This record gives sequence, C-alpha cells and structure tokens, in this order.
Amino acid sequence: QLQASGGGLVQAGGSLGLSCAASGFRFSNYVMGWFRQAPGKEREFVAAISRDGENTDCADSLKGRFTFSRDNAEKTTYLHLNNLKPEDTAVYFCAAGPAVFRHTSTIYNSARELNLWGQGTQVTVSS
Repeated sequence: QLQASGGGLVQAGGSLGLSCAASGFRFSNYVMGWFRQAPGKEREFVAAISRDGENTDCADSLKGRFTFSRDNAEKTTYLHLNNLKPEDTAVYFCAAGPAVFRHTSTIYNSARELNLWGQGTQVTVSS
C-alpha cells in the first residue's frame, strides 16, 4: 500500500513537499516514483529513485526544480518541488516497481514497470 501526502495549493514560484509512505511490501526492493495527471491529459512521469536512493531521474520540465530522496528504514520517499508553475497543477501519484533482481541503481520512468500505485494527491499552483 502507498499513501501519498503533502499536496495542496501553492502560488507560482513557491515550493511543495510530497511524501509517500509504503507498507505491506519490502520497500528496499522497489524502485519508487511519482507520476502526475492533469485534467484532460494523460498520466506522465514526474520522478523516480532507485532502491538504494543513489540514482534519481525526473521529467525534463522539472530538471533543476526537484529533489527526491528515500528513507528505506522509514519506508518513505520525499519529493520536493521548487519554483512551481501553473502547469505543474495535477494529481500526483506515488508508485512502486519491483527491482530486486536488477542493479541497485536501476530506475523506472515508465508506468509499465510499476505495479503499485497510491491514491493520488492534488497539487494546485496558482498564477
């Protein structure tokens, strides 16, 4: 189970932190990620972090504006978004994909690799 939290309303240029708490599976064996879906648009990749936390990736639109970390002991990931823009407005979904047989630096940026999804949290950026 994945429980996302931290969404809300923020002004353009502001920052926001999202958390994803996991339970019911061996967290350290999973790549973790975030996707988002804006009204009328398809779900898109936001960010991913390897199971050892050493490797991260994000969408081109977020480069330079994000930090992504994980605490395997706490089974939680932390995504911090800076300099938010109105186009960042979306429902943000936490996701996880198994990677126990892959290198610890493996990350997934495709939803096809992820088999666990949280309920989503709304992020609204006002202009």
